[in-house]
Amino acid sequence: MFEEAVIFATNAHAGQKRKGTDIPFIIHPLEVAAIVAAITTDEEMLCAAVLHDVVEDCKDISIQDIRMRFGARVASLVDQESEDKSKSWQERKGSTIQFLKNEASRNAKIIALGDKLANIRSMARDYREIGDQLWLRFNMKDKNMHAWYYRGLTEAFQELAHYKEYQEYRQLVEQVFGSPAE
Repeated sequence: MFEEAVIFATNAHAGQKRKGTDIPFIIHPLEVAAIVAAITTDEEMLCAAVLHDVVEDCKDISIQDIRMRFGARVASLVDQESEDKSKSWQERKGSTIQFLKNEASRNAKIIALGDKLANIRSMARDYREIGDQLWLRFNMKDKNMHAWYYRGLTEAFQELAHYKEYQEYRQLVEQVFGSPAE
């Protein structure tokens, strides 16, 4: 089933690039799946990790499509990772933090941690190279807003603090945004 999910995600994200780069987008969900695989061997979670952006970023794919092809649990995990693009950036990110703090299952938090760790790794790498120019590639160009979001996620992921992936995430957030007191 995982191989099928990889093929599905690769086809769904065909032609998409990471923001502000020429890197094929599919690299991101594959990295998320690799991070999740370091925590669990649960195949449905690995499928959800590689599929986590298809509904949000591919207009022709719905949660129903995921449910029919990969089952209810994978669809539920993907749905928990999908943001409502009709809301503003700040509303979406605030909702994500609150959902992960108060409602998300542990499994959904693990997939979200994989997603956000992959993102902050990329941001840290690019920030070292281009500095504050990094923020210009995003819809939200205010570094302080990104800091608010990623620090809020650090707190939301607290249940996962015993994983080395959480520790790496926390360290990279501090590296990119500084300590909260700064």
